[in-house]
Amino acid sequence: MTSFYLGIDVSKGYADFVILNQLKQTAMENFQLDDTFQGHSQLYEILERFSAKHQKATLYAAVESTGGFENNWYQTLVGFQTSLPIQTARLNPLGVMHNSKADLKRNKTDKISAQSVAEYLVSHSEKVQYQQENSLAGLRKQWGFVQMLTKQSTQFLNQLHSLMYTANPELLSFCRDGMPDWVVKLLLKYPTAKRLAKARANTLAKIPYVTIERAQTLIAGAKNSVASSVDDVSAQLITATATQILRHKKTIADQTDLMAAQCNMPEIRLLKTFIGIGDTLAIGLMIEIENIVRFKTVKKLASYWGVHPMYKISGDGSGSFKMSKQGRVQPRRLLYLVALTAIGHNPVIKPLYEYHVQQGREKMDAIGICMHKILRIIYGMLKNNTAFDPKIDDRNRKRIVRSKKSRLKKDKNRRFQGYDTGAPVSRRQNKKRMEREQSQSVNNTECGISAPVPMASIIADVLTKL
Repeated sequence: MTSFYLGIDVSKGYADFVILNQLKQTAMENFQLDDTFQGHSQLYEILERFSAKHQKATLYAAVESTGGFENNWYQTLVGFQTSLPIQTARLNPLGVMHNSKADLKRNKTDKISAQSVAEYLVSHSEKVQYQQENSLAGLRKQWGFVQMLTKQSTQFLNQLHSLMYTANPELLSFCRDGMPDWVVKLLLKYPTAKRLAKARANTLAKIPYVTIERAQTLIAGAKNSVASSVDDVSAQLITATATQILRHKKTIADQTDLMAAQCNMPEIRLLKTFIGIGDTLAIGLMIEIENIVRFKTVKKLASYWGVHPMYKISGDGSGSFKMSKQGRVQPRRLLYLVALTAIGHNPVIKPLYEYHVQQGREKMDAIGICMHKILRIIYGMLKNNTAFDPKIDDRNRKRIVRSKKSRLKKDKNRRFQGYDTGAPVSRRQNKKRMEREQSQSVNNTECGISAPVPMASIIADVLTKL
């Protein structure tokens, strides 16, 4: 059966199309359509004529993930599958980009990008999954909305912290570990130290978590404040910022509760059995994973999230293993939050963290090791549909230790010849070779190759001569 490949480069409001055959030759020249009803209808007519011309052929189409602009075209192509011999996929732009670089393409236009998508389908058909059902599409939008509100809330908090420094600096002593809600609510009524100094202790005590003693301390501090911004403009800015912070927090809490109520997936319930993963983190992790079947091994998942170790060497020649941090940032943030909680309560992660800290590792390095361990546990839970059980991890570690002991040691020497002193190597490489030869000669001496003759043989020789 003949196969053709439809490459689509999606832009805002329009898209470029091209069809290639199995030899990456153009089967239909590049054409461009708008993201409208007329454009989608025209695409169906074009593909229908192409299918009628190649009756025993299958058309493989793909769009790149471009932040949502590709969704309309993707859903339209999926709908075409009921009446046309077509398969549709969504691609990672990173793979298409590197494949294009491997072909030494120097220019980048919409036309060339559409051809690069089609060429990727031809070259890497084994890596493409067609017609993927994304049951988390709606949840992903809601999750992105919550993350946007969280980022905006952080910006408002930083702005409020800056305004408080000149308008009500004495309150900053209560914000060393984050800004509590009672401080924000207090600033709504008393944004500056001048206004706070005129407040009554009984009125302040009506704010949650503000006792009479604390209220008296706040008023006394405001009377002796060194605040320089006591004008009405500063007061209005602080009030408006505090209002936005409280509003964002309420919206974030409502949306999070709504996500937890609507998302009743068995995978999320499974992740919540891990000590350290709650509703929000379970939803976030599942959105990033989507479907565990996408990853054949846990190493592929770790590489996709950038949690896998990578050997990094500096200019002076010293090297060590560090987290690669290649891939998406959001999954690593979620794993970091899970690790912080698991370090204090999880029976598997807590001793692991303590062990590596006692071995002299930096705390952040130990947290990175715990993140990688948590990811492996999550992969095993989802892959085997098994709830978290510390005994399973203990059995796996014992099994690995036994297999390592029974495994024969393989000769990892890659050298098929001795080090040639005449080789045109660098000064650093020559120094390393000399050190290796010296270490080998020392080992040989210890093994007895250059050891002195045993005393028993000497005595035997003397007796023979006598």
